[in-house]
This record gives sequence, structure tokens and C-alpha cells, in this order.
Amino acid sequence: MSFASLGLNAAILKAVEKQGYDTPSPIQAQAIPAVLAGQDVMAAAQTGTGKTAGFTLPILELLSKGSRAQRGQVRALVLTPTRELAAQVQESVATYGVNLPLKSAVVFGGVSIIPQLAALRNGVDILVATPGRLLDLCQQKAISFSKLEILVLDEADRMLDMGFIRDIKKVLALLPPKRQNLMFSATFSDDIRELAKGLVNNPVEISVTPRNATANTVTQCVYPLDKTRKSMALIELIKTNDWKQVLVFSRTKHGANRLAKNLDAAGIKAAAIHGNKSQTARTKALADFKAGTVQVMVATDIAARGIDIDQLPFVVNFDLPNVPEDYVHRIGRTGRAGSTGQAVSLVGLEEVKLLHDIERLIKRTIERKQLAGFEAPFTIPEASSRSGHKANSVKKPNPNRSKHAQQQANGAQGDKPARKYDSRQQSRSNKEGQSQGANKPKAAGNRAEAIANGNKPPQRNRPPRRSGGATGGAAASSNSNTGSASKGSVNPYANAKVKN
Repeated sequence: MSFASLGLNAAILKAVEKQGYDTPSPIQAQAIPAVLAGQDVMAAAQTGTGKTAGFTLPILELLSKGSRAQRGQVRALVLTPTRELAAQVQESVATYGVNLPLKSAVVFGGVSIIPQLAALRNGVDILVATPGRLLDLCQQKAISFSKLEILVLDEADRMLDMGFIRDIKKVLALLPPKRQNLMFSATFSDDIRELAKGLVNNPVEISVTPRNATANTVTQCVYPLDKTRKSMALIELIKTNDWKQVLVFSRTKHGANRLAKNLDAAGIKAAAIHGNKSQTARTKALADFKAGTVQVMVATDIAARGIDIDQLPFVVNFDLPNVPEDYVHRIGRTGRAGSTGQAVSLVGLEEVKLLHDIERLIKRTIERKQLAGFEAPFTIPEASSRSGHKANSVKKPNPNRSKHAQQQANGAQGDKPARKYDSRQQSRSNKEGQSQGANKPKAAGNRAEAIANGNKPPQRNRPPRRSGGATGGAAASSNSNTGSASKGSVNPYANAKVKN
């Protein structure tokens, strides 16, 4: 199958050919004809499968046959969860629509709204936007959707994860009811299907990859490491293997900044990208990384969403994600469009459970490796295959085991380990023990000897009763020489006292 067989016009085919593509990917082969037929579409596809071109190409084809956008009007709207993804989609529209008389624009927060207002003033055929900035523009009445023909929700699952559901519903309320709807998501989760109920009408469902599957073109491995040595281990891996372009994932913004500084100090040009960075800094860092002037990009999950780099060879999980599905999205940044890639995870002892969760999700065991000079003092077992069952995690030595064994050995002499109570009970016992002095016998003692001394056999070592309080305990101790106790309290250790 070729792109020409999908019904695209010559101007679009020329742009596609210029990018070096001649055969559509599976998602493109199924989505493009459905969109061209005017049908609503729900498509599940992982990153790196060509889904962006799967909707931009047919949208360009449909819009090229109609009238141009009028002042303040938008004909097609693409909603994305992040600024980087919005910029990527706009780049795709501009690349494939270069030979068409269509206007496009991208709007998102973090930058001045004035140039965006100017771009929208005369109308655009295709608008790519993040929900927040789009609502700001709508509030300023800078845009009209009365002539909207097509709506696209790109990476709908991520928009729900990021809490955009209310913004999405506000946008939908502004759109005309008669329109073509396209929804692209990594999975068809229950939440996605619930959102789709109020969005798509009799959609064509397309799914080209199994849920939560990782690409076969990506080689995965794990290095068990002490967490304090992760930075040095990453530096060793980059220098020893001569990695030229590496995307590294950090769990936190501060961690990304710290790691980028450590890499720079080691002579490895690095840049951090996360939500606290200005949009200008994020755009520059990404451009430098794509151009090769920055060797390592350290990113958080949100910031990395939408990073699309042809033939990115290496992805490193400096920290494993808390959500297993995010692992699939992370390593999907490499091994794209048929090329091969390598995904490396640096796993500390405290991350073993996270690794097991990931392995259960992707239904495979990731290869364990050792980095010379950085061997970890622990090993990582395979995850349990049973759903919901905790795998045998790495266990630290129990210091109480030898003590317990010694106590069991002493049991042959008739001794038993003393019971432990909570701190309040133990404190009360200590106070009473001090008032009784050395007259209290040790542990259980010899039963026959206690009877010979005129005492009752020692009673079971129970915690003191609470009814008498501290005063009752003291009264019982002071009257113990006469064998009587105050009426309001009873000393449970009185029977064990040796009489003179």
C-alpha cells in the first residue's frame, strides 16, 4: 500500500515524499480512509506509530477542497495536552501542508498572547491549541467556532490524567453540534469511553497496538544500583558507550535540574526541561537537543510528552515512574518509525516494586545487567505473574532472627521470651518494678522453690490493670509487707514477691 492509494492529492503526496515516506504505517492506513469518508474516529495508538500524520494528512485533504477560513473563524481545531505536543502537531501541519493555500496557527500558554491574537484575527484553517490558552482567547472573543468542521482530541488519555476534563467540556460547549470528531488515545480506558459518549457519533474504532505493549524495536534492560551512585553510573554509561543523543527521565523537576548540573560538571552537555522552565527556555532546549548541540535532555514526564525526535537512539529512566503506564510512554520516544532504540532503567532498592509493576503491565521480564564498578549490594528477582500478588521483593537481613533463635535455644532450660507491651504499659511496669526493688523474683523461677518459701506460684506475666492508676499501684506496693492491698487496686505482681 502507498500513500497515493489512500486518496490524497498530489500536493500532499509531494510533501510526504519529500520527508522520505512512501508506505503508510498501520494507524495511517486505517485512519486516513475513515477520516476522508467523513466518519468519526476513535483510534488507539502508542507514541511513535505515526498517529499525528494519521489525522493531519486527511484533514489537509478535506480542508483543501472547501472555502478558506473567514475573519476570526477556525475550520479545524486540534486540542493537545502539552505545549510541546501542540508545537509538534503544528509542525506536522506546516510540513505536509506546505504546498496548500491553507493557514494554520498554534496557541498555548507560557508565551505572550498578543502574537496569537494577531495570527487569529484574519482566521485560520487549522488551529492547534492547549485547552487553557484556547479558553483565554475565547473569553476575549478573539475566535469563533461557528464554521468549525473538524475537532481532534490528541492524546485524550493524557488530557484526562492532567485534569483537563472540565476545560474540554467548556470547549465542547462552544462548538457547533454538527462536526466531524476524531479522538486519538494510547488506550481505550473506561474514562476515555465515558468521554467519547458525549463526543463521537457511531465512530470507527481503530486499534493498531495491544494495550500497554512496548515496541519490539526497543531493547530494554535494567541496572540495579545504589541510588546515591546513579549519577556517576549514568556518566559512566554515556562516556563508555559514546552515547551522542540521550533522553533521560527524572521523577521531579528539582531532580532534573540537579542531574543536568552533574552531567555538565562531568563534561557532558545537558539541559533540563520541565514545567518550571519558561516556554522560551523549553523551546530552546528542545531545539538544541534535536540539533545535537545538547547531548543529554533531562525531562519530567509532562514536559517530555510530545517530544518527537527521528531516530532517537537512547532513553534512560533515571527514576522509574510511579505509574507503570508512563514507562510505556517514556520508552516509546525511541524505536520510532521502524528504527531501533535502547531503553535503560537505573533501579534502586526502593524502586523494585515499581519495576515489578511495570513488568506485570508489559507482561515481560526486563533483562538485568551489572555495570562494572557499580555493582549493587542486592539483586532483583523476577516479578510474580499473578495479578495483584506482590512479588518477592528484595529482603534486608532481619536483626531479630538471631536473637529469636537464641531465645528458642534457651527454651530448653525452661525460659520463654518475655512478652512486650506498648510503651505506656511498659512504663507503668517499670515504675512498679522500681517501687518493689530487688524483692521481685527473676522471670518464672523455680516453681517448687517459690512454694517452699511460702509464696504462691508465680502468675502469668500480664500487663498491670489500668483501673487502679498510678496511686493504686503505689498503695499496693506499700502494703505488700502485710500481705494486704488497698481496696481500690490490686498489684498483679504481689504473689511473686518473696517474704523475709
